Amino acid sequence: MNIANLRAGAALCLVVAASAAAAQDGPAPASEATGLEQRIALKNLPPEGTRDTADAARGFLATRKDPVILAANGKPVWNLDAYAFVTGPAPETVNPSLWRHMTHLKRHGLYEVTKNVWQVRGFDVSNMTVIRGQTGWIVIDPLTSVEAARAAMELVNGTLGQRPVSAVLYSHSHGDHFGGVRGVTDEDAVKSGKVAVIAPHGFMEEATSENVMAGGAMMRRAAYQFGTGLAPGATGQMGSGIGMGISAGTLSLIPPTDTIARTGETRVVDGIDMEFQIVSGTEAPAEFNVFIRPEKTFLAAEIATCTLHNILTPRGAKVRDARAWARYLDEAALKYAPQSDTVISSHCWPIFGRAEGTAWLAAQRDNYRWLHDQTVRRMNRGETMHEIAEALEKSPPPGNLTEWSTRGYYGTISHNAKAIYQFYLGWYDAVPANLHPHPPVARAIRLVEALGGAERTLALAEREMAAGDYRWASDLLQNLVFAEPGNAKAKALLAASYEQQGYQSESAIWRNQFLSAANDLRRGRPESSAAQSNDMVAAISTQELLDSLATLFAPERAQARNFAIAIELTDRGETATLEVGEQAMIGRVGVLPEKPAITIRGPRRALLALLFVRMPADAVAKMPGVTLSGDMVALQRMSDALDPMPHGFDIVTP
Repeated sequence: MNIANLRAGAALCLVVAASAAAAQDGPAPASEATGLEQRIALKNLPPEGTRDTADAARGFLATRKDPVILAANGKPVWNLDAYAFVTGPAPETVNPSLWRHMTHLKRHGLYEVTKNVWQVRGFDVSNMTVIRGQTGWIVIDPLTSVEAARAAMELVNGTLGQRPVSAVLYSHSHGDHFGGVRGVTDEDAVKSGKVAVIAPHGFMEEATSENVMAGGAMMRRAAYQFGTGLAPGATGQMGSGIGMGISAGTLSLIPPTDTIARTGETRVVDGIDMEFQIVSGTEAPAEFNVFIRPEKTFLAAEIATCTLHNILTPRGAKVRDARAWARYLDEAALKYAPQSDTVISSHCWPIFGRAEGTAWLAAQRDNYRWLHDQTVRRMNRGETMHEIAEALEKSPPPGNLTEWSTRGYYGTISHNAKAIYQFYLGWYDAVPANLHPHPPVARAIRLVEALGGAERTLALAEREMAAGDYRWASDLLQNLVFAEPGNAKAKALLAASYEQQGYQSESAIWRNQFLSAANDLRRGRPESSAAQSNDMVAAISTQELLDSLATLFAPERAQARNFAIAIELTDRGETATLEVGEQAMIGRVGVLPEKPAITIRGPRRALLALLFVRMPADAVAKMPGVTLSGDMVALQRMSDALDPMPHGFDIVTP
């Protein structure tokens, strides 16, 4: 999980996009074909057993009396009971495996893991782990938002007795594992040394950088992944596979005071002996697992949960290393699980018992290894990513017949096989016809014409819909919508085809993407209101800011070129150069240009206001401590050549 996800999912579980004029006012029921698929899926599920049911409920102590957590302004940020409707048999509009999964994920409250270790689960997409130290609470992964984390700590203190927080650990660099930190402690306590903050090496760089360059695209795509604007329900959002939704409160960040760089490093944290396993480069670029030695408990962070994870998340990110992922799971299964009475993670529920925890980690290890090896095996004999994905999806590993946690509630075999192919070979399949195809709209126009025109294409799609082949119907209709964006009948039918595929999906985030697409087709793209956290903006390096600014530069609009701007950030003691060239902007931190055309001197917030918020130069010049000098006309022309900050774009319409 990460920051793009978090901000895009801000209103999840709390609001529904307002309905506009549409071909269909509400969701459709499951079709006959979907009902048949659900019955087949139910017959092919692993035996139920009792482990998940027992482990998910074990140790429950208490939960909040009021299920709605509010922000200071009175707006709801989380609803603990949003999924209370998940009871009894699965309706035909929800894959029975996903429905069963949500019966466990919907649990919320404070749970005892061992004598001195507890977890708050269901207060956010992630879990907060709490350890009793000698003087206070050690908190691992303080959720996504300040409000959710504060509510979780109130439950801890109200149930177990009031104690201060003595340390905070961030298991990795995704926002749902650090964003609520100011709900459990404050910066003064950290700066004074009263509270230690421990994170994996590289945490700050990775926590702030992943979304700087591609943040606009990631945030829009994450809205599909997490079903922003879809109400929880049997025809709506059904969680995210690793949790329910994402709390909509305030994202915060306090920099770590200590970092862990190597597996085997130890720390005594408020009297508790801990050993760390570095697993960076797998689920997150900076991540560690924690062995809590006195309590014989192993926290597997997010490399092992109750589901197959994503090798490439649909919201977009760098492809992860499946082979390294399996290797770290192997190390955990051999080194830490045999010493651990309980294996816990930062999502989902614990696994109790040494043999059970070891087997659980080994099963997930084998799953990632199978995905990696079989993808590479087929890749090396010439199969394309799509052929590999289809083949592996049709013949899943034997473990999926018995082990629920390897199933694709979050990541999927299909998506991950393509990601592994991309990791090694990239997007190109070596077929020259795919080397330089027409872009989507131009291709769609030609394809629809080749099929005999819009009416013929629509008739073909209707035939496939009637036969229950929603995949092919969607393919035909998506091209028709791109060729004729105003074709209301095509858009309505495409929405219906996506909706049925969403109902059939075992993966919660595949379901969200299909249903979000249907929602956009029927109601139009919702406006984005995502805003960046002040803590995150402050933590981003000046070099990252300048490089991000350069990605907004539109040289075709620039009138003034080939000049340099001198930047002196008085609050940070930093200097920088911004060089505006013929086709690119180059930022350099630590140097000033010899002959600047413009000089900007003041606190960094002035630079942000001028170049990102696009405040007029004369208004910025009036800010306290700010001096602007030089060619103000050139400065304005450069500003005019910058794209506005992205706030969303269409996906299923051109």
